[in-house]
Amino acid sequence: MTPSIRTENLAKSFGGMPAVAGLTLEVAPGELFGLVGPDGAGKTTVLRLLAALVPPTSGDAWVAGRSVAREPEAVHEAIGYVPQRFGLYPDLTVAENLAFYADLYGVPRRTIAEKTPRLLAWARLEPFRRRLAGNLSGGMKQKLALACALIHTPRVLLLDEPTNGVDPVSRREFWTLLRPLLAEGVTIFVSTSYLDEAERCGRVALLHAGRLLACAPPEEVKGMAGGAILEIRAADPRRALSLLRALWGESAAALFGDRVHARVENGTSGAARARSALGVEGLEVLGIREVPASLEDVFVAMVSDSPKPQAPVSPAPEGVF
Repeated sequence: MTPSIRTENLAKSFGGMPAVAGLTLEVAPGELFGLVGPDGAGKTTVLRLLAALVPPTSGDAWVAGRSVAREPEAVHEAIGYVPQRFGLYPDLTVAENLAFYADLYGVPRRTIAEKTPRLLAWARLEPFRRRLAGNLSGGMKQKLALACALIHTPRVLLLDEPTNGVDPVSRREFWTLLRPLLAEGVTIFVSTSYLDEAERCGRVALLHAGRLLACAPPEEVKGMAGGAILEIRAADPRRALSLLRALWGESAAALFGDRVHARVENGTSGAARARSALGVEGLEVLGIREVPASLEDVFVAMVSDSPKPQAPVSPAPEGVF
């Protein structure tokens, strides 16, 4: 099966500084693929490269069978792209934005007339079709951007942190909208800094400083943390974090809300050491338990450990999941 997206040693530098360094991966047709990393990891640059909006410094990528380096216009026609920042026209209504993007892509007027009501209903924007886009909520703006990206029936959908800054209810609703697209065979490549969202993907790629750390299904990635993960609740979480880092090293512990996660070799002995170290300092321990590694635990571990070569990429699946 020919991949919908393929990159080969894809690299991009700005002013001599690498933003993406030798990215090689494949995404299967109809796959929901997640690109995960913190701010500054290079996610937006990867999306802009795949959308053929910036040329690669070296290497190449093929999207829907077209080279981003040699056939950027053909790539533009095959994809739908939703940037991180709202890129629609605030002084046009919802319906007018859809019509404008349809014209940009050369969609026949008969098709526009048939597809616009379906897209508005699918995105739950029909009651707001006459509202100016600038007056929509953040979640509605992202749904409108998604509808505009789909007006020309693209084969590949590129989403750059589409739910960044959106409320939790709108975030869930946005992801619900993607499921029917997968059923229709649309390939979705989405970047996100929300690791709970990444777990919805068939596979995820962890990106740090422009380099690929791992690429596999979420459950497989979780098994890459190594050792055991302790969840530690203390009366003063930040002080507990400082003490546990002094005990095991800076990279061994991280704050997760009001709890500390610590990566240790053995859960039982690690819990005893943590309880003792915190108790000696007079810090009340409210609870310690071993928990399954999350994607965030794995990411923290991989970023904190000594630099490694690019991890092997698991093959793209034949179906969506």
